[in-house]
Amino acid sequence: MSKNILTGVNIRLRMLEPSDLETLYQWENDASVWRVSTTLVPFSKFQLEQYILNSQHDIYTEKQLRLMIDMVQPGEHKKGIGCIDLFNFDPLNRRAGVGILIIDEERRKGYAFEALEILSRYVFEVLNLHQLYCNITADNDISIALFEKAGFIPCGIRKDWRYQDNHWVDEMMFQLIRP
Repeated sequence: MSKNILTGVNIRLRMLEPSDLETLYQWENDASVWRVSTTLVPFSKFQLEQYILNSQHDIYTEKQLRLMIDMVQPGEHKKGIGCIDLFNFDPLNRRAGVGILIIDEERRKGYAFEALEILSRYVFEVLNLHQLYCNITADNDISIALFEKAGFIPCGIRKDWRYQDNHWVDEMMFQLIRP
């Protein structure tokens, strides 16, 4: 196992810090992100601050883990270009869901793919999971391409699963089984 398992060539994954509050507040209250996260209500700064401060960062207790994605390149450090989440952690069946957000100006540069590679290595080598899964609306071609490139395979479709923009949209399920 690599000494810096949460570090890649261009990015690193890290735990949330109190200094991330303003960034999280902006992301969590961006209604365009709600569409993919199924969020229906905004978050207050107080709620997010409590989440950061009171989180034990123990995936076995909380059943979830949010990691910030920092871009790290020689001579340059840009903090918080996105986040990647593990959710619905199931230690008995050794699986978890995964979701990812990259800020608009850093999309399509390979950072999401690298974050998925780093996270996959971490969950398979450290958490000893058997699989990761994700759910993506069938009209989200960019996310589908990203997860397929990262080795996730389609494993099902939920018909008319989400109601958005005044019509029903199918949701596709993908999974990555431990290599």
